[in-house]
Amino acid sequence: MGTGITAQALQQRLAERLSPTRLEVIDESIQHLGHAGQDGTGVGTHFRVRIASPLFDGKATVARHRLVYDALRDFIDAGIHALAIETS
Repeated sequence: MGTGITAQALQQRLAERLSPTRLEVIDESIQHLGHAGQDGTGVGTHFRVRIASPLFDGKATVARHRLVYDALRDFIDAGIHALAIETS
């Protein structure tokens, strides 16, 4: 049984909350099979987010990452094990 979390769901949430000018969400779970936090399905546990948003202007990297984490909090609570964030 997997998390049911999809890259598309994360992308939709980030689009709604952060009004990005560039957004890419990649499910990298398959690359982590057998590692900690992987549920054996190869989907829904490890993601990479590449995002640019006007909301990031003037903010330090930590503050940008916090905005992404806050937008995805319920997904993280539901089983995302790893979230790599690249902001600009």
